[in-house]
Amino acid sequence: MAGNNGGPWGGGGGSSGGGGGNRGNNGNNGQGGGPRRPGNDGSPPIPEIDDLVKKGQEQLRVLMGGRGNRGNGGGNGGSGGGGGGGGPALTRGTILLGGVAALVLWGLASFYTVRPEEQSVELFLGRFTQIGNPGLNFAPWPFVTAEVISVTRERTEEIGAGERGNEAGLMLTGDANIVDIDYQVVWNISDPAKFLFNLRDPNQTIDAVSESAMREIIAQSELAPILNRDRGIIADRLQELIQSTLDSYESGVNVIRVNLDKADPPAPVIDAFRDVQAAEQERDRLQNVADAYANRVLAEARGEAAQMLEEAEAYRAQVVNEAQGEASRFKAVLEEYLKAPEVTRKRLYLETMEAVLGDVDKIIIDDAAGGGQGVVPYLPLNELRRQSGGDQ
Repeated sequence: MAGNNGGPWGGGGGSSGGGGGNRGNNGNNGQGGGPRRPGNDGSPPIPEIDDLVKKGQEQLRVLMGGRGNRGNGGGNGGSGGGGGGGGPALTRGTILLGGVAALVLWGLASFYTVRPEEQSVELFLGRFTQIGNPGLNFAPWPFVTAEVISVTRERTEEIGAGERGNEAGLMLTGDANIVDIDYQVVWNISDPAKFLFNLRDPNQTIDAVSESAMREIIAQSELAPILNRDRGIIADRLQELIQSTLDSYESGVNVIRVNLDKADPPAPVIDAFRDVQAAEQERDRLQNVADAYANRVLAEARGEAAQMLEEAEAYRAQVVNEAQGEASRFKAVLEEYLKAPEVTRKRLYLETMEAVLGDVDKIIIDDAAGGGQGVVPYLPLNELRRQSGGDQ
């Protein structure tokens, strides 16, 4: 007797080979219904957990391409439609279900989403084909694969003593001094295809290029400008040099900016350096005071020199004018003398004697006057002149 060892629902026992195998057990003609558990009243059977697990395993094996275990059913007498199958068979429905599941899995592997701040690199059998646009993209797996990377996110490389040891930021200047520099290189990705295929280690490459470029710039500069006024110039030159070097590598990297955080002398000599700086500032102050004094004295000397030149020019002009006037007067007198020599001679004599004797106390002596005594009777002309002047 086959008993109740059919499917998980206790399907068809008995010796009859048709679809009504339960009729003898139930005592009725049960027209529809499906297999029943033997010995019950025809109510639906309650599946057990073990049966459900076994059925799920059988269906999974069918979907994976295996075959379910078939029972012997009704023995050699043949099996009917509801007879003794041991599990679900590989039917058209299961094949269709497996195909749909495989198609869904293939679609999930082939469709991908690119955010606005990202770009994708599509590879056909490992070879670059195109750049994916933001949004939903399709790459038929497994022939086409996609690498999605962020191109707008800013990445930072820290370079200096605080990042890689005490000597990483120590650099030699053009005037044989040592400076300790800490700086940051901020970059993002401009070409994702070049970035993925041309750089093996992007962070290490950018770090090495940045340090090499900074050492080149510092080697061409002096210490004082680096510490004071040339920080912005150095940062701009560094950004240009890093970008040109990375472009020559076809790296697909864009340098956004360079932040120069610190530029100081080395820590062991910083106190001595500050003393030197203070002495240089004092020297500059004293030099400025001396320059101010020199400028003041020089300005005064130049003013005095200009005054003397002006006075000399005035004296020269005066003498020249007087000489020209005397010459003109002499020419005028000469013309008159040529016209009347005696009159002119007498006039010149009288004017000369008037000029000579005008302010002199005089005593006139005449030999022929005064009865032969040779002395003119005394006449106090000077006193008379003074009296006449006092009366006025």
